[in-house]
Amino acid sequence: MTSSAEQGRAEQGRAGEARGEQERAERARKTAERLSYLSGFGNQHSSEAVPGALPTGRNSPQRAPLGLYAEQLSGSAFTEPRAHNRRSWLYRIRPSAAHPRFVRADNGALRTAPFTEAVPDPNRLRWNPLPEPPAGTDFLAGLWTLGGNGDVTQRTGMAIHLYAANAPMDRVFSDADGELLVVPEHGGLLLRTELGLLCAEPGHVALVPRGVRFRVEPLTAGATVRGYVCENYGSPFVLPDLGPIGANGLANPRDFLAPVAAYEEAAGPVEVVSKFCGNLWTATYDHSPLDVVAWHGNHVPYVYDLHRFNVIGTISYDHPDPSIFTVLTSPSDTPGLAGVDFVVFAPRWLVGEDTFRPPYFHRNVMSEYMGLVDGAYDAKTAGPGGFVPGGGSLHNMMSAHGPDQETFDRASAAELKPQKIDDGLAFMFETRWPVTLTPQARDADHLQQGYDDVWRGLRQEFRP
Repeated sequence: MTSSAEQGRAEQGRAGEARGEQERAERARKTAERLSYLSGFGNQHSSEAVPGALPTGRNSPQRAPLGLYAEQLSGSAFTEPRAHNRRSWLYRIRPSAAHPRFVRADNGALRTAPFTEAVPDPNRLRWNPLPEPPAGTDFLAGLWTLGGNGDVTQRTGMAIHLYAANAPMDRVFSDADGELLVVPEHGGLLLRTELGLLCAEPGHVALVPRGVRFRVEPLTAGATVRGYVCENYGSPFVLPDLGPIGANGLANPRDFLAPVAAYEEAAGPVEVVSKFCGNLWTATYDHSPLDVVAWHGNHVPYVYDLHRFNVIGTISYDHPDPSIFTVLTSPSDTPGLAGVDFVVFAPRWLVGEDTFRPPYFHRNVMSEYMGLVDGAYDAKTAGPGGFVPGGGSLHNMMSAHGPDQETFDRASAAELKPQKIDDGLAFMFETRWPVTLTPQARDADHLQQGYDDVWRGLRQEFRP
């Protein structure tokens, strides 16, 4: 039986932990407010946290400056064409090779391709937001895999994850299987990466390249942070070609922000978790691996504000294909056919004449997973049981979908004056292959039942 004194000590301990977490979140928030960045997607950036740390005129001098170790991080094969080559040179306090043996760790709710535990499902599916996580759940523990495609050992395909967390990471994570596109929906994040710090709020996305180590801290203590993650196993994301659009439009390269160098010199045990061929592996380092003092290259993390997307649309009639909303694309061996596209439906004007303005009814050879960051989506009704922030829908290849009955009726009768859509921010992960669900997504309590009913009321209007 627990004594009152023991209960008092336990309560004091919990109170102390809460204060410590609050102070840590406050430090993270103040750090995020002071961050500066380097501008430009795909640029050959360079940065040093200590003057003189970056060598001049060579990558690997006989003795690197300031007693640092020179190390190359390759995100592509050495012999890929220059325009596609990804690599960064890191100048760090200790080389990455200085670590103990990794051992297997529990994968939690994280899953990886090939997805073979369930059969691909042609049905249209929609989920509510993830439930609240247990107290003490960090970003890594809060990752929950919905599904994906391809084969991680062949570097093809993608996975769709969601996250819900309420605690900072005391460990460091890296993903050898692919790059991670993080889409916050609720609550801001501070990402401490090997190359520096990024702040990603709802309405932003953060892109962490394959193999880059990082740690995530919520900006508000005790509050749940929530969002989406696309794990891209294939070719690294690039900006899409603009074709007839010309030289400008869509996502501007200069709006992608890379971190400036920042390093940790802390000693002591640090857990480092690596995702390799679908499984998590862990090792305990005697130092922080976030110890890069200077770097240069183009294999770097970014943060991007989706509200800066330059939306292209019609100024005459008809609804252009949603490919005009592509922010980033992972090219495949077939030109124009992406392993995965990241598409955003950002605030925009609708002015099409004699045009049904919401997205049209559609069957697509590509598979579409849609999430909602804020507000409502103009083709779906929000509210209880609807398409809400933090939720998501999956329309696999050739699954018929489009506006629900309420949206169709409203848009068919609307006065076609200029209309500003400024109360919603939705996005889509679009992929060339069917998305196979994980059993946990197929059987989830937050999977909506009766999603097909949103189209049930569409009436026959044919009048010969």
